Amino acid sequence: MSQVLHTPPPTRSEPHEDLAVLAARHGLSVSGARPSLPAYVRQLWARRHFIGAFATAKLTAQYSQAKLGQLWQVMTPLLNAAVYFFIFGVLLGTKQGVPDYVPFLVTGVFVWTFTQSSIMAGTRAVSGNLGLVRALHFPRAALPISFCLQQLQQLLFSMGALVVILLCFGVPVSASWLLAVPVLLLQFTFNAGVSMVMARLGAKTPDIAQLMPFVLRTWMYVSGVMWSIDKLARAHHGLPSWVAPVLQANPAAVYIDLMRFALIDSFHAGQLPHHVWLIATGWALLAGVGGFIYFWKAEETYGRG
Repeated sequence: MSQVLHTPPPTRSEPHEDLAVLAARHGLSVSGARPSLPAYVRQLWARRHFIGAFATAKLTAQYSQAKLGQLWQVMTPLLNAAVYFFIFGVLLGTKQGVPDYVPFLVTGVFVWTFTQSSIMAGTRAVSGNLGLVRALHFPRAALPISFCLQQLQQLLFSMGALVVILLCFGVPVSASWLLAVPVLLLQFTFNAGVSMVMARLGAKTPDIAQLMPFVLRTWMYVSGVMWSIDKLARAHHGLPSWVAPVLQANPAAVYIDLMRFALIDSFHAGQLPHHVWLIATGWALLAGVGGFIYFWKAEETYGRG
């Protein structure tokens, strides 16, 4: 007796439908897909309250375990300035020929700390907040921007101490102090742009965060925080003629010297590079716009794998 096996007749089925068409028909989108640049900007603007609240919360929590609390926001840069004054001003003699050296130094330290802290925080903005990145859907650029805003808030808090120091050393209040506002806006834009670049690099290679303190320390030493670039340019010291203009055009030095020009009456316009406001604006636009686009292009990769 033989058994015949019959293949079951094919059943009628719906023609294969492209998954993208099927997703579009049901209003579904790829999770974490990068939106267009205009849409990304709109999403970021819609979350501006989250960015502000996140920055404020981070700032409040930063010194919550310290007994002196928020006073460390002022004490940290002041202690740094005191150390730099002793080493550079007294031992190395960089204060010679620099009028109002203490206001000169403290202003440089405060402004430099804003850039340094913003970039360091931006480097870890994505890699240090993977839980948040993977749990919630939001434009990832909100993280480095909020960290820069946190550092701006800390600087504004510290500016009160800077004003007291300026007055104690005989620096008069003048209308030029209002120039500090556009300087801070330009510097914030620059810092945010560089922070977004470093956030993308840090998200891919977390070890960059270990290298950045050395890079930033070198950058600080060539930015005229503790010494006068203008004095170096006038003294020459056997350096090539292009060294001083390059140092003066360094973005950190540009924002530091613009703030000194705004706040210290003995720091005059002749100590600034030519077209300094154009240079400051150019650095802000180059870093701000370029860094934003560079960060946006990798939006889909943050928090993956």
